[in-house]
Amino acid sequence: MNVLNRLERALGRHYIRDLMKYLCIAMLGVFILEFLPLPKSAVNLLYFDRDLILRGEIWRVITFVFLPPTGSLLWILFSLYFYYFLGSSLERHWGSARFNIYYGIGIVGNIIAGFLTGYTTNTYLNTSLLLAFAVLYPEMEFLLFFFLPVKVKWIGWAWGAYLVYQLIVMGWAYKAALVFSFLPFVLFFGKQAYLQMKMDLRRFKRWININLLKK
Repeated sequence: MNVLNRLERALGRHYIRDLMKYLCIAMLGVFILEFLPLPKSAVNLLYFDRDLILRGEIWRVITFVFLPPTGSLLWILFSLYFYYFLGSSLERHWGSARFNIYYGIGIVGNIIAGFLTGYTTNTYLNTSLLLAFAVLYPEMEFLLFFFLPVKVKWIGWAWGAYLVYQLIVMGWAYKAALVFSFLPFVLFFGKQAYLQMKMDLRRFKRWININLLKK
């Protein structure tokens, strides 16, 4: 936390309020551009490619952040609303400066991963917002599939397990993007997430033992 306090003081007033709103608007804009009869795909112009960056297309260092999470017209609005909800909730909890620091560290981490492997993605950085939310608000309930109430901490557990699976099976570039995307999560929540995990595992074991005794 001392590191975060120093970063926040160094940032001063140089931060963006409602950062997630602008990111979601940019992602929606890129999504719309994909449906227009342009000479070249917007996504192809914006994704991170180390070789193209070194040839002079330096905008790709940052524009990968604006790539939409899906190409589906059905899911784009839901996905962006969910990202906005997570990001704005974290910003209200921390303040704009600290949320900028969280997301900024993730962007820098992804850029490092991109130069190491040649490619990176914003997918895991945005996923880390869900895990951060789950640590801060573990007992809040979401309607899974719009009708099944599930506590956020269990959704966080499920996503965490899926990310571990991806870390095992995905290629080197995606592994690096995943690891570097979660640098801000570790910096902000490393100890807290570990303690929460121990407590949840203890409760889960107790629940299993109780149900086994009933049988």
